[in-house]
Amino acid sequence: MYDLTGKTVLLTGASKGIGAATARRLGEAGAALIAHYGSDRQGVETATAAIPENRKLLLQADLGDAAALDELWAKASAWRGRVDVLVNNAATMRFDGGIDEPSERWDEVWDQMLRINVLAPARLMRAAVRQWQNAGGGSIITVSSWAAQRGVSNPGSLAYGASKAAIRSATQTIARAYAREQIYAYILAPGVVGTRLSEQFAETQGGKDKVFATLAMGDWVQPDEVAETIVFLAAGKARNLSGGTIDMNGASYIR
Repeated sequence: MYDLTGKTVLLTGASKGIGAATARRLGEAGAALIAHYGSDRQGVETATAAIPENRKLLLQADLGDAAALDELWAKASAWRGRVDVLVNNAATMRFDGGIDEPSERWDEVWDQMLRINVLAPARLMRAAVRQWQNAGGGSIITVSSWAAQRGVSNPGSLAYGASKAAIRSATQTIARAYAREQIYAYILAPGVVGTRLSEQFAETQGGKDKVFATLAMGDWVQPDEVAETIVFLAAGKARNLSGGTIDMNGASYIR
């Protein structure tokens, strides 16, 4: 177990899936956690239930609203004076944005994917870098996807795959540009993780068994495994991994 005592971590999308597992693990490691949620207050309360009240702050924000994002960052920074680690986990996925869809739906899906999956985390990264410059640095952990490297298997999710590639590239650029200021940025690229989104994806592919048949280990990536890796990176023990993409797909996609 890595010790995050004294570190303040802002985690987006903390109410379910990878986010909920990460919230629990960060709490167990001693972090002071700012747990963001969109609409699922009960989910984030459950995920952070074991964390003492003085080490957690639950904040709601609509990631599609730039003003709400700025307020989220301001409140997170004010809580303990600064944020040490930003975990950009929150994202959304749509399966109805394929080539053959009407133009109105195509535009709607692309707009949503870019606003939530690219513009929102990029805005938080910008705020983090501006806080950390000449102030001791900090760490960004971006949860991307193997779709950023290999594309998506369902063309209805074309915009999702593109959004995950875009935020990966933005994170890499921050890693390269600000390394000398002790600002580190890491990318996680999970495969098919056992979350609600993956279950919805499996339904578009003919069911869970068909998806498992394509995976080398024949099973989901477990959210707790992704969470453990996030805690490892948040501990600041692997600065030379900055800029790197860590693949977590159970040997189903090796590059």
